[in-house]
Amino acid sequence: MLDAIERRYLPRALGAARGELLTWARYVALHEAIRVPLIGAHRLASLVTRVAARRATPARDRQLEHAVRERYWQLLARDFDGARRGLYPRELLFDVPLASYAASLPRFLRDTPRVLGRMGAGAHDDLPPHVDLSAFPAYYRRTFHWQTDGYLSRRSAALYDLGVELLFIGAADVMRRQVLAEVVRRKRPGALRLLDVATGTGRFLGQAARALPGSTLVGVDLSPWYIEHAREHQRARGGASRSLRFEVGNAESLPFADESFDAVTSIFLLHELPRRVRRTALAEVRRVLAPGGLLVLEDAAQSSDAHELAPVLAQFSKDMHEPYFADYQRDDLAALLEEAGFSDVRVGSHFVAKVASANKPHRPAKATRTQSQTQGASGVEDLAHEREGLLH
Repeated sequence: MLDAIERRYLPRALGAARGELLTWARYVALHEAIRVPLIGAHRLASLVTRVAARRATPARDRQLEHAVRERYWQLLARDFDGARRGLYPRELLFDVPLASYAASLPRFLRDTPRVLGRMGAGAHDDLPPHVDLSAFPAYYRRTFHWQTDGYLSRRSAALYDLGVELLFIGAADVMRRQVLAEVVRRKRPGALRLLDVATGTGRFLGQAARALPGSTLVGVDLSPWYIEHAREHQRARGGASRSLRFEVGNAESLPFADESFDAVTSIFLLHELPRRVRRTALAEVRRVLAPGGLLVLEDAAQSSDAHELAPVLAQFSKDMHEPYFADYQRDDLAALLEEAGFSDVRVGSHFVAKVASANKPHRPAKATRTQSQTQGASGVEDLAHEREGLLH
């Protein structure tokens, strides 16, 4: 199999530098050691999920499987090439915390029956009884992915990274690095003031700290439990640092001054927001960006530019309790950024995700007729979309 991979992807990954074959082989071997057992786990989980949801087994779609497999290998080749070109340190290619994931696995497996029970019962509001839910927006008070406690506990934070890697067959960090590559391509050289919105457990900023020396990195998230988890991991990696910090905050009202960052990133946030809130969050991002500043978003692929993934994307919303995902699929990222007043929008496809980047103009752009119409007509539609999501 490695020979086939080499013939198909190695020329693009290495160019003429054939001496790097050994490093490429190590990289592939690492990800194959992760991917192969996870594929089996995925198939088992799909079977259990169908039983829990009382759905019939669909016919096997070999064309879809081929498309996903092609995208996966293209992602690995792009990741390896990014390190080879110096967009991020090569050591990040092998930064897979297998020991940490192995330690979390027994707890993850013990929690699985609760997840399946919640899925079968449709219990999207099964949240910790001691949490003051009024402190959080209505759209946030749910068990996204059917995960225990939603985003509202330390238990959820402790299991989150493992769950994401299982979902993306070991490619979650690889996809995150495509955001890092875009930041470096569009903002180098020099240190940056970078904000990561919806930073979760801080996994992305941990990689960014090693790729952007001298930069000031700030992560913000609505979950105080996830922020505390991120801080604990930061302390475990070497203590507190003024150049990397984590704060609790809402993307709809970021706790930062105007024009205080050179770059803003956000990974897999927008598909979990109602349509109106997506626009509010982007307006806040634009506010805290300095003129000429860069925004880089990564989120789920959209069927408008990843037609071959349409069956997967449609099923994901049903299986994983993502009530705003269907609307996100209709809300093209490039058009959304232009509507929000960003310029020089660029979009790239990465496995089952897409990365969109854009600049805040140096001078305010005049609202176009299309923008005005959208803003004026979207109010009732936004409320309808949000109400529809909350009913699921």
